[in-house]
Amino acid sequence: MKLTYDELELVLRQILVAHGLNEEDAAISAGIFADTTADGVPSHGVNRFPLVISYIKMGFIDVKAKPEKVSSLGAIEKWKGNLGMGNLNATICMNRAMELAKEYGIGAVALGNTNHWMRGGSYGHQAAQKGFAALCWTNTMPNMPAWGAKDRRIGNNPLVIALPREGGEMVFDAALAQFSYGKIESTKLAKSQLPFPGGYDEQGNLTTDPEEIMKTWRVLPIGFWKGSGLSIVLDLLAATLAEGNSTQRVGKLYKDEYDLSQFFVAIDIYRATNREVVESLLNDTIDDLRQSIPVEPGQDIRFPGEGSLAKRAKSQKEGIVVDDSVWKTIMELRESAK
Repeated sequence: MKLTYDELELVLRQILVAHGLNEEDAAISAGIFADTTADGVPSHGVNRFPLVISYIKMGFIDVKAKPEKVSSLGAIEKWKGNLGMGNLNATICMNRAMELAKEYGIGAVALGNTNHWMRGGSYGHQAAQKGFAALCWTNTMPNMPAWGAKDRRIGNNPLVIALPREGGEMVFDAALAQFSYGKIESTKLAKSQLPFPGGYDEQGNLTTDPEEIMKTWRVLPIGFWKGSGLSIVLDLLAATLAEGNSTQRVGKLYKDEYDLSQFFVAIDIYRATNREVVESLLNDTIDDLRQSIPVEPGQDIRFPGEGSLAKRAKSQKEGIVVDDSVWKTIMELRESAK
C-alpha cells in the first residue's frame, strides 16, 4: 500500500504520544521513522516501529529521559543517553557534534547508555544537509560471529560516512555484515531471497535464504576477516570513549539490544576546504563513475546514498510504500493505545 508522508508521520506520532513521548519529541522521532521509510529503508523505519513500542512497554526505552553531557575535552564530549529514545538521542548528539565543529572545525560526541538509533544514515543526512561532513557508528548486541567462528560474539556495528553536496548529499550507510538484520527480515517478509549470500545455513553452507540465516545468526561479515576486525575496533573505540558498554558487555548483561555505545563526528568541511573545491571533487568523481561500463546493460552505477535520494523523490511524488501486514500491526497499536 502507499501512504502520504503526512499520513504516515501522523499515525506514528500519535502512537508515540500515547506511549508517553511529549509532542515535540514524538514529532522528531516519527519524522525520522517516516523519512527512513520514504528513503526506501522500511526495515529500519515502519517495519521496526512495533519493536520500538514493545521496548517502551518493557522499560528498555525511557521516553522521558534526555541525554546529558558528562565531560568534555576540547572538541570531544562524553554524553550519557539515560536509556532515552535512540533516534532522539542520536539526533541531539549529532547536533552537538556540529555545534562543536562550528567552534573547533571538528566536533565529536561519544554517547553511552543509549538505545538503537534505527537507520544510522539518518544522522549522516542530518549533518550533510547542514553543510557538514560526518562520521558515526554504533555497536550492537552480539549478532555476528567473528571471522572463523560459528557463535556470535561481535556486532554488525553500522558505520556511516557523509559528505555535503548541493546536488544531493553523499551518504555511505552500512552494517558490517553483508546485510543488516533489518534487510534480512524485510526480505523474509517479502518471501524473497537475498541478492547475494548473506550468511550460513544450519549445515554451514553460504545461503541467500533469509529464514536460514535467521535460524543460525551466522551473518557474513563484509570483507570476511576485514569486516570482523573493523567491527571489533569500532565497538571498542565507541565504548571506551563513552565509558559505555561494549558489544561483549551488552551480550553479557542483557538478552535484548539496548544500553549501547555510539560515536558522532562532524567536520565543518566548507571552512576546512573551499566550497567550490569540495563540489568540484565530488561532482568530478560522480561524473567519472557514471562513465563506468556496467556489467548488465542499463545498470546504474551510483554514488553512496544516491538510491535513497531517488526513492525519496519517488515517495514524495507517488506516496510511501508500506507493507500491508506491517501497517495493520501499526494501526492495531494506535487502536490499543486509545
